[in-house]
Amino acid sequence: MDEILKEIKRVTQPSRLEPIWKSKLIYDSTAEQLEPVYFWILDFMQESGLEVEKLVDNFSASVGGGYFAELGARATKMQEEAMKILGTVNTVLKSIINLLYDLKEFEIRLQIYKDLKEEKKKDAALLALKQIWMDKVDIQRGRGSINALTYDLNFVTLRDAFMAAKSPEDVDKMDLNERVKRILKPRLLEFFDWVKRSEKELNMRFELEKQYLKSQVNSLKLYTSWAKPYLRAAEQLRMKETSLKEPSLVNAFNTILLELTLLGKKKIKIVDEIALGNLPKSMKNYKQKRDYYACVLLDFNFRGIPTRTAHGHFIFGGRAEVDFKAFTLNSEELSFFQKKLEEQELYEMFKFVEGATEESLKQIQKDIEHFLGKEEKEKKKDISLFGVVEEKKEKKEEKIELKKIKKDSYEESLIRNIAEIRAAEICFDIYDKYKKAHGMASFPGPEFQLEEWRRTFSPEWR
Repeated sequence: MDEILKEIKRVTQPSRLEPIWKSKLIYDSTAEQLEPVYFWILDFMQESGLEVEKLVDNFSASVGGGYFAELGARATKMQEEAMKILGTVNTVLKSIINLLYDLKEFEIRLQIYKDLKEEKKKDAALLALKQIWMDKVDIQRGRGSINALTYDLNFVTLRDAFMAAKSPEDVDKMDLNERVKRILKPRLLEFFDWVKRSEKELNMRFELEKQYLKSQVNSLKLYTSWAKPYLRAAEQLRMKETSLKEPSLVNAFNTILLELTLLGKKKIKIVDEIALGNLPKSMKNYKQKRDYYACVLLDFNFRGIPTRTAHGHFIFGGRAEVDFKAFTLNSEELSFFQKKLEEQELYEMFKFVEGATEESLKQIQKDIEHFLGKEEKEKKKDISLFGVVEEKKEKKEEKIELKKIKKDSYEESLIRNIAEIRAAEICFDIYDKYKKAHGMASFPGPEFQLEEWRRTFSPEWR
């Protein structure tokens, strides 16, 4: 993450490649637990008004320790449960795909019946239905079918007459012998009766298939919602791959390494800073284009010794190293920072879970919406894999590129200076209060205080 910050600073503030203020806290006690160190700092950050986000959460355990076996067994159990549910998900998904193919076939067939009611398409639709009737219905008569009579028993005019007649009454007007007419009339009556009945039957089956598709989609949502916690838990229990040369992990020892990173940010409000005298009153009407944040980045590196308690849980005592870093980012730099974190696969776990449970349905989402979308559109809702959510217009994500981030204007440079002072003060305050609360020696805060900043104001500025 330091590389990302340096990359941002090279373009926006070349003179500042290092954090505004930084320090390190080392706390080594095998008798005391590591959790209180983390949670004391986390709670204090939140109580200080910072918006806190966890960026990194990794761990590794030595293979000879009991904790490695414990987590391995838990991860295997989660994987087995997830695979059972995913097997059911695949079965339901295949059923949905088959239903979609059937519905498409029904839709094509029903379109012919719709064309039969339109004057321009009526003749073509009637010929198409006659062909279907001969191939699907009449063919079951065997040698008594129209095709068999035409080609095998020399009723050469029968098929053409059947295709040409638009009603049973048209048979009497045709130049045919009586034998052909006696066969043709009942067949035409049967055909037109089949047209009425088959349309009703197809519509009924079409609606039934749609309802069944809806139930299958709901089942898929339910099963995938069951699988998601197991997938996430299995991925969270996966240990970070560490180098074989890592000196802190000895195969025969009982050791665990933890890596945690917290990002705390606080927005700088111009109105409040003007009221405090930290910014000139002339900036009261300044229209701010970008927000500026005082940011605190805390890196936790724990080396612990897992100890099983009487209740079967593990507690960790050991060495904790906490790096405190203060810096400032505007809204564009913050977006670039978050984008870079994603590119470095810090959120790989969540992408894996989403891909395993949601991508499969997205491929057939358009077809599902085509057949079920009418009901949802009336409710102004959208079909989602994990439930029905409000329909929202998709916002185009702005691609933040480092080259496009403009340097600070004069007014923005003043806001950034205030943000830097605030970040340094907040970061030192967390560090200082923790040491004092735990009886450790402390020292004075950053030299660059707000009082010194105010003295730089010119008289007309105040």
